[in-house]
Formats: sequence, C-alpha cells, structure tokens
Amino acid sequence: MTQKSATTRFVQLVLWAALAVLVLGGGIIVFRDTDAPLVALLPEGQYVTVAAPLHLAVSDLGSGLKSVDVVVAQNGREISLLHKELERAHAFETDLVLPQEIKEGPLEIRVKARDASLYPFGHAGGATLSRTYTVDLTPPRVDLETVQNNVNQGGSCLVVYTISEEPGKTGVNVGARFFPGFRMKNGKYACLFAFPWDVEAAQFKPTLMAADKAGNERSRSVPVNAIPRRFRFDTINISDNFLEDKMPQFQSIYPDISRPIDLFLKVNSDLRDKNAALLEQLGRQTAAEPLWRGPFLRLPNAAPRAGFADARDYYYQGRKVDHQTHLGVDLASLQAAPVPAANDGVVIEADFIGIYGNAVIIDHGMGLQSLYSHLSQIDVKKGDSLKKGQIIGRTGATGMAGGDHLHFGILISGVPVTPVEWWDSHWINDNFMGKLGAK
Repeated sequence: MTQKSATTRFVQLVLWAALAVLVLGGGIIVFRDTDAPLVALLPEGQYVTVAAPLHLAVSDLGSGLKSVDVVVAQNGREISLLHKELERAHAFETDLVLPQEIKEGPLEIRVKARDASLYPFGHAGGATLSRTYTVDLTPPRVDLETVQNNVNQGGSCLVVYTISEEPGKTGVNVGARFFPGFRMKNGKYACLFAFPWDVEAAQFKPTLMAADKAGNERSRSVPVNAIPRRFRFDTINISDNFLEDKMPQFQSIYPDISRPIDLFLKVNSDLRDKNAALLEQLGRQTAAEPLWRGPFLRLPNAAPRAGFADARDYYYQGRKVDHQTHLGVDLASLQAAPVPAANDGVVIEADFIGIYGNAVIIDHGMGLQSLYSHLSQIDVKKGDSLKKGQIIGRTGATGMAGGDHLHFGILISGVPVTPVEWWDSHWINDNFMGKLGAK
C-alpha cells in the first residue's frame, strides 16, 4: 500500500468516526426525551362556575416545557384563556378563571402543552387534554323553617331549612367555626350548632350557608335571641403530692421535661389544646341523622363538683402559673361507680385521651356527641352500638382528675356546650324535637 492510499484510508476512517459521533450525539439529543408532558386539570367533577377558578398543573421532567395553551369552547365560540411561553420549566401551575361572558350550560376546556424535545421531530413532545363541564352560575335558594331561636351562651341551637338543589356543602358558620347541616328524610335540612362559651352575645352572629356542587354559595343570617351567661370562677392550688401522683402518666409524652410543675404546665396547655383538636376531628365522624331520642341521662346519685365553662386560675407555691376553662360538668358519686351511656349512639373513641384520662366518646348523630372522662375502667370498644343506660365503664381519677369522679361533656361538631340543656326534656322538646316536628 502506497503512502498516499494509506493517508486516504486514514482520512476516511476519521470522517466515518466523526460521522458516527455526530449520529450518536444527534440520537442522544433526539431520543433523550420521548415522554409527552403531563397535564392535570381540576376540578374533575361535572360543574364549574365563574366564581371558583379551575387549577391547571403541567409538568415535564425531560427536556422541560416549551408552551401551554388553554382554550374555552362554548356554543361554537372559542376564547383563549391562556398562552404561556416557557423556558424549559419542568413544572407550571396556575388558576384559570372563566370569563364573565360565559353562559350557563355545557362548556369544553382544551389544554395543549408542548415540551422542548425533538423526538420525533417535535411532534411527540405535545400533550392535549379536553374536558367538558356544565356551567352553573346560580346560587342555591335557602329558606329558613325556624324563624326564632333563643340560644344561651355556651348552649345549643337547631335550625331547620330548605335548599333549592342538592348542595355540595351546607351548614352554619359561627366565626371561624363551622357546623355541618344534614339532609333529613323529609327532604329538609337541619343543622345543630353552638353558641360557644367564649363568644360574647353581641358577637354571636351565626350565618347559614349553602354551596352547590359548582361552588356557587348563598348565605343568610340566622335570627337568634342571644342570651348571655355569667360563668363561675375558681382557684385551684397545685400541690406537690398532686404532681407526684399525676405527672408520671404523661412523662412518656414529654420525655424531655423533668420538673413536675413544668410537666404540669405543658400538659395543662399544650396537651389540652391537642386533645381539643382531637375532639374537633372526632366531631366530624358523625351519623347524618339523630341516633337518640328524649333527654340525656345524668350520672345517678351524683353531686356536682364543677360546672361548665368555669374559669380556673392555677396556683403553685402561692404564685399563679396558668389559667384554663373547664368545659364539662364534674359529677361525683361512689368510688368506681357504674357510668351509663347518656343516650343511644355509637362509640367513636374508647381510649386514654390526655387530660381526660381513660375516656369514651359516643356519637349521637348530626354532630352531637357525649364525653365520659377520668374512667377507671372502660367496658365498651370503638364501633359498639349502645342503648341509653347501658354501662360503658366505671368512674375514676385517670388523666388530670384530682379524685374519683366523672367529667361529663356534650359536644357539637367538637365544640363543648353545656350538658344541662340536654338533661332537660322540656328544653329538648322545645328546641330540638319541636323544630323537627317530632314531639
């Protein structure tokens, strides 16, 4: 082989190698992203309204997003909702507000997303999503059946009403607290709500709301005669004997706190707040209809020891260390006295609950629940159906109890109310059964 032919062959090999590198590199560039973008549009339900935005989320983890377009189509007309050029962003989210000119009726929303990939030649890097909705622009009509409501501070109230269509959400708002309404067998709705102990009469302004499945909402005030109440005040002295007796049961919850008085303060505030949050959470686990009837039972042959909403100042070694509110009624009978279920219902909790010690919570429907605390013995389990008077356990001194007694509470959607009303058959007939037409 001559030197010239050898040189020529070498040049050819170099060119072929360079071509192979170009082809391989081009293939990597072209084939490095073969997945189309992912598109999600919420809500996934049937109804939408101009009042509630839709939410669009687009992502592409490969080459990144290049553009997103959204079009609304209705009655043969198309309106551009969004055109967004993106510089290889891997994710894009935004709310989409329907234009005011949209009419009630069917509507289609089409989403087109493109990524920056080249495979195959720019055509597979696109994704489309089409969704059909029904536009609903009319809020439901809400009519009150009960027009006059006398409500005691710390007490309970029932309102009965009708709604022109099946709601997505309905109930009564009292400040930041929400009490859900429930559909009754006769087609009407009923909502049991509280006049919270910590709301002044002048500030108690319950509002009934109903939102349809598209999100259109109608609200109206609930007429009430708010009756203020003055609650008692009490002083409690914390002894070292009490701390030595009670704090060991909470040591595992706060292992880093060694001084008994510091542990007490943590339990009496932080754990108390956590227990209140649990009661609110359990308050949503309720039957949609009343499971009970008639007055609630009181612990037999028991003397009252502390009342509902008693304000308490706590003193240790002559110094005020804490302030809390007692949100139940303490009843003392014989030691380890049998505790009856106050009314028919279903056990939704039967366990150790922080400051309440061994406790049972019974759901009576429509957010109404009863709480039995400080028990020495629990004789029922979660899920049990109970009849009024059935024994659920024995009184005791577990939790933060200073002696053997029953802390009895009534809650509406997790908000404590005075139990005294629920022991009164006349109050129940006038304020609950009468409004339901079930006297």
